[in-house]
Amino acid sequence: MLSRMAAELKEIERGRMPFGKFGPENFPPEGVPLFDLPAEYLGWFAERGGFPKGRLGHLMRVVYQMKVDGLDGVFDGMRARRGGRTRLRGGV
Repeated sequence: MLSRMAAELKEIERGRMPFGKFGPENFPPEGVPLFDLPAEYLGWFAERGGFPKGRLGHLMRVVYQMKVDGLDGVFDGMRARRGGRTRLRGGV
């Protein structure tokens, strides 16, 4: 179980939002890292029809649950490795 969680965290660290408000069109070149997506944005998926199908949706669901459970600090090391938290306001 721990190895699965570690593997998922590595995927989350590499994952980027491929579409929508936080996708590459607004945050080039790859979109916002999954771990920096706002909990409110992820909550929208949870409340209005569900997360995308497949691996992306699963990882988004994991990030959302961690944020809701107050575990956002788990992502601090990921943020540090990429130079800090993604600036989401003020546009690109």
